[in-house]
Amino acid sequence: MNLYDVKYTRFALVREMMETAQVVRNFDPTEVGTFARRAQTKKGLFLTGEGSSRIFPAKRAIYDMLRYGARIPVFTEGSTQAMEYPLTDLAVFGASNSGQTKEVVRLFMKLREEGHDALFGLTANEDTKLADLAHQTHVLGCGKEDAVAATKSVVEQALFYDALVRVMVGKCLCGFDELPDQMEEAMTTRIDKEIIESVKSADMIYFAGRNNGVVEELTLKTNEITRKKSEFLEGTYAVHGIEEVMDRREVVVIVDPFPAEEEKFQQCLVKGVGMNVIAIASRQTAFPTVLIPDGGKMAPYVELAAGWNLLVETGLALGIDLDKPVRARKIGNEFTL
Repeated sequence: MNLYDVKYTRFALVREMMETAQVVRNFDPTEVGTFARRAQTKKGLFLTGEGSSRIFPAKRAIYDMLRYGARIPVFTEGSTQAMEYPLTDLAVFGASNSGQTKEVVRLFMKLREEGHDALFGLTANEDTKLADLAHQTHVLGCGKEDAVAATKSVVEQALFYDALVRVMVGKCLCGFDELPDQMEEAMTTRIDKEIIESVKSADMIYFAGRNNGVVEELTLKTNEITRKKSEFLEGTYAVHGIEEVMDRREVVVIVDPFPAEEEKFQQCLVKGVGMNVIAIASRQTAFPTVLIPDGGKMAPYVELAAGWNLLVETGLALGIDLDKPVRARKIGNEFTL
């Protein structure tokens, strides 16, 4: 996709995706300092929210904390289920672009009543109900999103948690400068027409890969952008039983496949089921591959951007109005008094 062809520019979704690179350029990782210091008074982090405000931002943070080998536990769960947990010993971060998401607001109201003293908000708007309940709130700089599918806000939320985690464990705030160009390249790279046709004609689109938020977020975006059914297959789950009900009219998109598992995927899914398997990776894989820059530790962001590219091209090939889902809403469940 690009911003020089009306085929793309007429959609707010595409414009907002392409604005993400500038959002990354404008992001100041040092702004998390006061949040990190207050959060460190607790035994760990609990990152909550609904949909895209939780999936990629929170799970990428958990993935990084585990890779760092840090002793600070990080958890995530939807806000309604979180109401069943004692969260007193954890710093709770609630992400809601509107600041009005019912589930998040309801959880924060409960925690406030219980006397919780470390509640933090992450919103894209000033003067919200969530900000009233939180002890400290960070307002994103990405600006308003008109498209129903959240994109640039998801990345900025993830950047905030990324910097927060690094400050808490004493890691370098580096890699942010190179990321915008890498994401831009991933979003604008030309995708082979056969790959697009495979996804376009599929009855079901599976996304497989690491549990770092990327493939799960793309699974949700598939519903919102292409209007096709999709499923998230964590790790190598795709070859651990679900192949029994897969068929050749479906497709699996693997993000950064584990090299040691490529042969198994080839044998089980391509040869066994007869289905198409596509990869998004910074190297050529055993499958038709959407090649992207090597983002190193920032790779999840680049992979997400490439997935957006694939989904937009698929949606356009299907003749879909990318900005107007029939049922999905910008605020899925808004808090009202």
